[in-house]
Amino acid sequence: MSLDTALLRNEFTLLREKLGNDKDLVYLDNAATTLTPDSVVEGINQYYLQENANIHRGVHYLAEKATESYEGTRKIVKNFINAGKEKEIIFTSGTTAAINLVAYSYGMNFLKPGDEIILSAMEHHSNIVPWQFVARKTGAVLKIAPINERGEIVYEAFLKLLSARTKFVSLVYISNSLGTINPVEKIISASHEKGALVLLDGAQAVSHVPIDVKHLDVDFFAFSGHKLFGPTGVGVLYGKESVLAELPPFFGGGEMISQVSFTESTYKEAPHKFEAGTPPIAEVIGLGHSINWFKRFDLPAIHRQEELLLEKTLREFREIPEIKIIGEADDKTSIVSFVVSGVHPHDIGSFLNEEGIAIRAGHHCTQPVMNFFKIPASARASFSFYNNEEDVEQLVKGIKKTITFFKGGGKL
Repeated sequence: MSLDTALLRNEFTLLREKLGNDKDLVYLDNAATTLTPDSVVEGINQYYLQENANIHRGVHYLAEKATESYEGTRKIVKNFINAGKEKEIIFTSGTTAAINLVAYSYGMNFLKPGDEIILSAMEHHSNIVPWQFVARKTGAVLKIAPINERGEIVYEAFLKLLSARTKFVSLVYISNSLGTINPVEKIISASHEKGALVLLDGAQAVSHVPIDVKHLDVDFFAFSGHKLFGPTGVGVLYGKESVLAELPPFFGGGEMISQVSFTESTYKEAPHKFEAGTPPIAEVIGLGHSINWFKRFDLPAIHRQEELLLEKTLREFREIPEIKIIGEADDKTSIVSFVVSGVHPHDIGSFLNEEGIAIRAGHHCTQPVMNFFKIPASARASFSFYNNEEDVEQLVKGIKKTITFFKGGGKL
């Protein structure tokens, strides 16, 4: 089954309208945030227009409708990632909050001096900094699995890091700056053999590869709504029921409690003990709409479209001598980071913006990756399945124009 990208693009207002500079939008910043289809926006609006109330506890009609929609999303997420139970699905404000929840609830309470946490050298800052906090507070030790020049984890080196002291492994499934798809099944299995728990940062993975947490046998899985065609400000932490039962809550407040006095409080079971206060109700409901929208499409067809765009981009880039591609893993998704000799990545991004082309430029919250490749930053074009070959052609044309401009001393 093939995708009709022309028809698909009609579902996004931003892809139908001109930008402020009267240019058609070429949106290639999907690794940062995917666009949101009109139908998902309408689903969010429906909550505010027809169900606007706080959830749980309320006995009036609007509260019951809002609660039904909110908890309905929990079921949608459970089925989407093939979790065992709805109680294994915790709503957060995003991947960063989900990782912090695990770092504080598990790391601060169960790790002790000399215990080891393994990360990879390609982690996003949100999967580095929380574990640094934990290591400083508990005396645990961070170990870093190295990467090679292709932007791949050196698996043999990872295995050498594993030991009886390894208590936790926290790893990105797909690198946001390199596009590398990591061998997570092997890593999870090897980690479990040593008795370590594993968290996967799935922020990039959810829109590119099928997610089956039971098959992966992962202990925690985190992702964000805004990288899955949904709203910002919402994310998910999946945790195995047996693991979540042992964890204390991270945030305290309303809704997560069972009984409260001034001397002691008791808490509800998961997931509610991890969802203190009024949650992002509209955003959670929007996430449910975005997952249902995404599930309309054939995943193999999505993969073929993104692979086509990736291969075309890499082929075209290799024909331009000024371009160096950063990260050429054998197993890679449709994210292309690159540098252009003599042109700073921020200048590339700014110049392409004038042509209506949206890319990302910077360190992509992966400064250790930039340091490894000895570059201050990179430009990054990231594709989704609503992108087409014309987008690639516009990108290549824009980069060639950029190179001509800077080589010509600021003249075209």
